[in-house]
Amino acid sequence: MTGDLAAPAVGRLEGRRILIAGSASGIGRETLRLFRAQGANVAALDLRVDDTEQGFAADITDGAACRAAVEAATRAMGGLDGMVNCVGIDLEAPIGDMTDADWDRVIAVNLTGAMILCRAVLPAMRAAGGGTIVNMSSAAGLSPLSHRSAYCTSKAGLNMFGKCLAMELGPENIRVNTAGAVDTPLFRSSYEDFQNAEERLSAIRARYAMRRVAEPCEIASAALYLTEAGSSYVTGAALAVDGGRSFH
Repeated sequence: MTGDLAAPAVGRLEGRRILIAGSASGIGRETLRLFRAQGANVAALDLRVDDTEQGFAADITDGAACRAAVEAATRAMGGLDGMVNCVGIDLEAPIGDMTDADWDRVIAVNLTGAMILCRAVLPAMRAAGGGTIVNMSSAAGLSPLSHRSAYCTSKAGLNMFGKCLAMELGPENIRVNTAGAVDTPLFRSSYEDFQNAEERLSAIRARYAMRRVAEPCEIASAALYLTEAGSSYVTGAALAVDGGRSFH
């Protein structure tokens, strides 16, 4: 279980200026908490943010709004040398029931939005002389799920996008990695609103070698590793933090 996990040493992100996108709940909220505890100067980006937490509101599928929010966050922190993207939406639907708009929305948020956000942070990272980018993917990007074609495709695309970007930006000292079922509102929506919720949850757990899904702190810890100096030679990785579901 996760209750006996050792707390990471304090100060691993001292002096770093990091933007956390999708910070309002789940993995993003936990990542925000953990990175602050590790000494980072952190800005939050989401559709709705708490102004007391150095927050900036934007939809990452809107290029102009996203760029303006990133620029404002960069000014507030005095620079930017790290970004963690935890934005994501899910869709469970058979292909015959899924509309074009359903498909387009999932791809727009999970894949195109990630590209827009990565592009927006590059000027500040280049000005800083380098940086780290972590996009939260999913085991669904490595191993398929029935009735989740849009979600799985978006996450598989995100993994490859990260690898391509790592090759492109490596010479500029900018590292790009992806990491990623986890006990968050997004994950719980896949089972708790159904009459057979317990049966669905048991079936989900059975996919994992560890017979449980991750807690947000476990995924946030992976983001911490991929952001800190200890992973300085890691880029282009799709780190499967998935309890053995994909066995990659």
